[in-house]
Amino acid sequence: MTRAPRTVYLDHAATTPMVPAAVEAMSAHLLEVGNASSLHASGRRARRVVEESRETIAQALDCRPGEVVFTSGGTEADNLALKGVFWSRRTADPRRVRILSTGIEHHAVLDPLHWLTEPRDGHPGATVELLPVDRDGRLEVAALRETLERSPDDVALISVMWANNEVGTLQPITEVVEVARAYGVPVHTDAVQAVGAVPVDFAAVGVDALTLTGHKVGGPYGVGALLARRELELTALLHGGGQERDVRSGTIDVPAIAGFAAAVELAVKEQAAYAARVGALRDRLVAGVLGAVPDAVLNGAAPDAAGIDRLPGNAHFSFPDCEGDSLLMLLDAQGIECSTGSACSAGVPQPSHVLLALGRSEDEARSSLRFSLGHTSTVEDVDALVAAIGPCVDRARSAGLR
Repeated sequence: MTRAPRTVYLDHAATTPMVPAAVEAMSAHLLEVGNASSLHASGRRARRVVEESRETIAQALDCRPGEVVFTSGGTEADNLALKGVFWSRRTADPRRVRILSTGIEHHAVLDPLHWLTEPRDGHPGATVELLPVDRDGRLEVAALRETLERSPDDVALISVMWANNEVGTLQPITEVVEVARAYGVPVHTDAVQAVGAVPVDFAAVGVDALTLTGHKVGGPYGVGALLARRELELTALLHGGGQERDVRSGTIDVPAIAGFAAAVELAVKEQAAYAARVGALRDRLVAGVLGAVPDAVLNGAAPDAAGIDRLPGNAHFSFPDCEGDSLLMLLDAQGIECSTGSACSAGVPQPSHVLLALGRSEDEARSSLRFSLGHTSTVEDVDALVAAIGPCVDRARSAGLR
């Protein structure tokens, strides 16, 4: 009987396995009863777990506990930040209809921005301006400064991700905040990929809102948070019991929040060691893939030993004359799991909007794969990919010529 190949998981940017500390924290509360909004003893015990978890996350990311708003994950947190800030700012000053962002944002940002451009309830839609990035995927801060100088009074907010989920490039968030602060414009950042991978300090960097989620840092699915300054006015998206500062109503998932907090605390505590270990694996992977496929192209900022330009676990390549989807399936048949740089709609491959924003052609965008490492990754995982990638690329290219 043929033995199935060992699974090599290289898709940690999509989701990473839960860490034991998160499993333990979550499991400890799964059989406990008590709604955290109830006033009886069981409710108070549940509330204590939630508030202690809130304090844990606040301490790990350097914010006040009251600035941690629990959500169902990164997508909800992004929607709350974008829609909540825009509606609040536009209500206070109808001139503020412009939102500045980039063309490389996750769809959890780009899709709400597109939705906000449509007129509703007698109000005009937002005007969204996607600022340019360079070929490595880094925001051109000069373009941000110029557009603010040109017309600062109509800008409602700025949203720039901390680290790109496809090519791994880190954004100049500190510079973005410095420019925005001069004009009194709030800044939101999607830091889903950044927390635990690079240093993230909410107070020090000075953003007004920050998105994170559990399943990217070794916590459970379905829970995340928006860190939002107490001074930041947010219009609620969900209405009901008034939980979470009255901006996110809904019964609180106590076990998931406990697991989430444990994962965040551990990820931040071990961030430096994680970045060093995983960054070394990433460098081995990059060298091995380029050795096996010399014409492969590494996308995004060059790997940096100091971890200031690129996520330590990200390696994103274009493979000329290959279809990324075909190459992914060939690797999958060898037990190696990764992801493409494209999104599929109704089974039809679409070129990555991130790579197109970086100036790549549609063919280049369709020929890409992302390999992302995490806390369970090993040298054996990297070596398995390096051994398989050359033959799989040859087969993908042969199939494309038929």
